[in-house]
Amino acid sequence: MSFSEVLTKFFPKEEDKKIHSKEIAKERLRLVLVQDRGNSLPEDMLLQLRAELIKLISRYMVIDEGQLDMAFNKSEGEIALVASIPVVRIKRE
Repeated sequence: MSFSEVLTKFFPKEEDKKIHSKEIAKERLRLVLVQDRGNSLPEDMLLQLRAELIKLISRYMVIDEGQLDMAFNKSEGEIALVASIPVVRIKRE
């Protein structure tokens, strides 16, 4: 690496700074949009997720589907899947 390349690396040209700032801003905007979209989950997605989880868990356990409770809790920009799944018994193979 030449001396001028080292200098350019530590002291980038003004146009290089703008390109770098632009890319950072685009990435931040993308993350904000992804998070915003994630905070508004459609009801049909929750129902589909519930059905898939019941199917998977039922392979290993007998559960009381009537008492099953599942919801998404949102707080401070985070989403948590909270599930209460009463297990009747473990299946033995």
